[in-house]
Amino acid sequence: MPRVAPVSRAQASEDMLAHYDNMFGADRDPVDSPGTSTGTPGNWWTVWANVPGILKAFSAYPASQAPLDATLRELAVLRTGYAKGSQFVFSQHCKSARNVGVAPEKVEAVPYWTIADVFTPLERAILAYVDGLILEAGRVHDQVFAALRRELPDDQILMLTYFVNMYSLHATATKALRLEYDDVPERVVEIPVPSEGGVQDWRDPSWAERAAV
Repeated sequence: MPRVAPVSRAQASEDMLAHYDNMFGADRDPVDSPGTSTGTPGNWWTVWANVPGILKAFSAYPASQAPLDATLRELAVLRTGYAKGSQFVFSQHCKSARNVGVAPEKVEAVPYWTIADVFTPLERAILAYVDGLILEAGRVHDQVFAALRRELPDDQILMLTYFVNMYSLHATATKALRLEYDDVPERVVEIPVPSEGGVQDWRDPSWAERAAV
C-alpha cells in the first residue's frame, strides 16, 4: 500500500476531478476502483493529488512541447528508470519508447547499453550522459559532453537534462512512497536461520514484512 493516503474523487479539488476524468474515466473513483490503461494501480496520481500544485508543476513543461527528438528523450528516461532501480518508471517507459518509434532491440538493450552494438553514436552519448547524471551524481566527463554538443544544440541538451532529472525525481519518489510497481517490501533484510535445517527461502516476502514491524 502507498505510504501516503490517496485522494478519493469525493475529496479531490475541481482541477483534480478534471484530471481524474481524463486519466481514469468520467465519474470513476480511482481509489475505490484502481487501475489505468497500462495496468498500473494509478496511485501515483491519486497520492500526488494531495498537493495539486506539485502535480501541476510536473507537467509545466510537457514533453510534447519539447523539440528534442522523442526517441532520444525516451531512451534517456528509460535508462534513468533502470539506473534508479524504479520498476514503475522503467516499465512504463519501455512502452513509451516503443510507442514513439524506438526499436524493440534498443529498448531491450538499455540495461546493458555499454556492451550493446544497436545504438548510434548520439544515442550512446545520451546514455552515457544519463549515467553521469544519475550514477555519478552529475559528474559528466568532458568527452561525453563533447559528444552531445557535436549533435545537439544547447537548448536540447538542457531539455535532456531536465527530463532525466524530472524522472529521477519520479523514480526516487515512487520507491520512497511505495507507489505503483515500486510498492514492494525492503529486499535487504536479515534472513533467519531455518528451525528445521535446510535452505531458507530467501525470496519469501514475509521476512521483509517482519523486519518492518
